[in-house]
Amino acid sequence: MTTKKIAMGLNKKIALVAHDNMKRNLVEWAKFNRDLLAHHKIFATGTTGTLLEKELRFPIIKLQSGPLGGDQQIGARIVDGEIDFLIFFWDPLEQQPHDPDIKALLRMAVVWNIPMACDRATADFVISSPLMDKEYERLVPDYDVYRKRKVPGIETPPLPIPGITENKKRRSTDVQA
Repeated sequence: MTTKKIAMGLNKKIALVAHDNMKRNLVEWAKFNRDLLAHHKIFATGTTGTLLEKELRFPIIKLQSGPLGGDQQIGARIVDGEIDFLIFFWDPLEQQPHDPDIKALLRMAVVWNIPMACDRATADFVISSPLMDKEYERLVPDYDVYRKRKVPGIETPPLPIPGITENKKRRSTDVQA
């Protein structure tokens, strides 16, 4: 499959997300890295965004809480190229009511090849990378091939549906009689 390049500017668009049991860890990490984060555009879900804005003292773009659609909002922004980077401190020991949304968010991060950290050690390595303060072009598969694929049943007439197709034939015969 061919690839496309998606440019990431000097100032990254970073999403910060944390489950309830992990919010303290994310806030502590963000406070430690405040100066590094301050010149980037920061997005966050629900309560996490409010906590971060209070502690970091710079504006955070706050979306819905994760269970109310915030994870899906982050995922949609990744797809639209509005988020370059995801730091998601998720709780591996606690089941979440919105697990399908979480899986979808993580999937979008992989599909669109954005840097992602799900724990403090990885977040430390990524935020301190020399690439954080440089322009960068990430490679993503050229999904145009996928978008233009042939779908069985679309190019050919649809298969008859028992009962429905037969009733239409009967009605047209009844009208002619």
